[in-house]
Amino acid sequence: MKPFSVHTGMVAPLDRVNVDTDQMVPKQFLKALTREGFGRTLFYDWRYLPGEKPNPEFVLNLPRYRGASILLARHNFGCGSSREHAPWAVLDYGFRVVIAPSFADIFYNNCFKNGILPVTLREEQVDELFRRTEKEEGYSLTADLPHQTVTDKRGLQFSFELTPFRKEILLKGLDDISSGRFGNRPRRIRRGLRRTFQFGKQNSHHHQRRSGERSSSQPFVKDDVRSQRREHRFEAEENRCVARRSVTLRPNLRGKRHRRCKN
Repeated sequence: MKPFSVHTGMVAPLDRVNVDTDQMVPKQFLKALTREGFGRTLFYDWRYLPGEKPNPEFVLNLPRYRGASILLARHNFGCGSSREHAPWAVLDYGFRVVIAPSFADIFYNNCFKNGILPVTLREEQVDELFRRTEKEEGYSLTADLPHQTVTDKRGLQFSFELTPFRKEILLKGLDDISSGRFGNRPRRIRRGLRRTFQFGKQNSHHHQRRSGERSSSQPFVKDDVRSQRREHRFEAEENRCVARRSVTLRPNLRGKRHRRCKN
């Protein structure tokens, strides 16, 4: 994914509320196997007349907004279904920044996965940007991610909020795998927790057997293991069921034997 730091581009206003992903990418274009080419289908039913003739009344078809790379929108932008094709189409069309008073949660999260900066501003600030965009042809803005500001050439400056994790993703151009959100790491953590809590908070014999640290003076006795299991105090935060041995760990279980899961 291409990193994002500072972007300056022309603004295209889309003065419509509740723009949903079904209008951004209609269902007949969801069969494509790659991300390329979705820019042609962005707002397809609004941009084209029958026969794929450009609609002269749609804002993106106006000559003054051709080449725009910042999209100015209204409330609840990106609502509807959770299809990730919507941000694919936004990016493939050429937009790197989307500014709106509010976004749908799934679309908002998908923007960061595709190198798009969604900027949330107050409604009065968005209204001011709409007025300036309509008044001045070729109106452009600069989105500064490190300083989290939106500015223009006339001295206007708006600040926006962004979590440090999402900011780092865009600055470094990280996707889900490279950012560590997915992949094998969570699976290894879950597997380690299962071994650790299998017979209590600490399964010393288990770790000793695996690491070879148990000496000959501490023989492995079955009765000793059973007695240690009874003495363990479980402090698990939630119920966990181990699939292999079907052991349920219950919070605040003091000196009681574990119960079997009823499968």
